[in-house]
Amino acid sequence: MSIRNWIYTFLNGKKIGVDEFGNRYYTGKGRKLNGRERRWVIYNGKNDASSVPAEWHAWLHYTVDEPLTQIAANSYSWQEPHEVNYTGTGDAYRPKGHDYKGGRRGSATGDYEAWKPD
Repeated sequence: MSIRNWIYTFLNGKKIGVDEFGNRYYTGKGRKLNGRERRWVIYNGKNDASSVPAEWHAWLHYTVDEPLTQIAANSYSWQEPHEVNYTGTGDAYRPKGHDYKGGRRGSATGDYEAWKPD
């Protein structure tokens, strides 16, 4: 976070909560933007919007008035926990045969038949 953001948050921000990734969420104390309170997030570590869970994303974008932290804590059995999108980083998924994993693919088994137009 830049020193400018830190000063603005210190002077004008009211802390609303923290998510499981350590991101902190704030609202503005006074001035409104287009008739709405200002809302913002201070990321824990690198600025990565994919680290914002769905319940906080809805709050940041004015979909809900209150963050859904209590509802999210009572998740359904079929729901999976939020994960950060690692695309474009060293932690991204790379299948066998990818250049970064040695670049050696398994040999073809001969069960593929190419399509030929009539």
